[in-house]
Amino acid sequence: MGTWDTGPFDNDTAADFCDALDAAVPGERAGMVRAVLLRAARTDATAHCDGGTGELALAAAALVAAQCPRGASVTGDRGPEEPLPGLTHLRVLAAEAVERVLTEPSDLLEDWEGARGRLWRSRMHGVWEALLPEPVGEQLACF
Repeated sequence: MGTWDTGPFDNDTAADFCDALDAAVPGERAGMVRAVLLRAARTDATAHCDGGTGELALAAAALVAAQCPRGASVTGDRGPEEPLPGLTHLRVLAAEAVERVLTEPSDLLEDWEGARGRLWRSRMHGVWEALLPEPVGEQLACF
């Protein structure tokens, strides 16, 4: 398993995705993130969500979440080095993708067991929560 920690970018699949985003023409990056999210979100609930699809979706969702008010920033050795366009328009799709990856049947749920699995699930749930709309009292007024 090419995984070294419990974060959304802590695996070979996510690292390769970030490298591909860096190599892409800037105008194509949002479409790449969207395509990855669509693949996971549209996986039938009765079909098995494979690990590679899940790892890509969680990394893409973390990129979207990083641009949301409650999202964790993507810094250091994790995530793409090149700037990304605005991705918050993908918020709902990203939340759907994370929800699908964290719902059975899913390879990643089977792979992550025990104490490290609980930490991984907690971190991925944090990504999902950052994608949700802010509570009404925290939303900015637009007038």
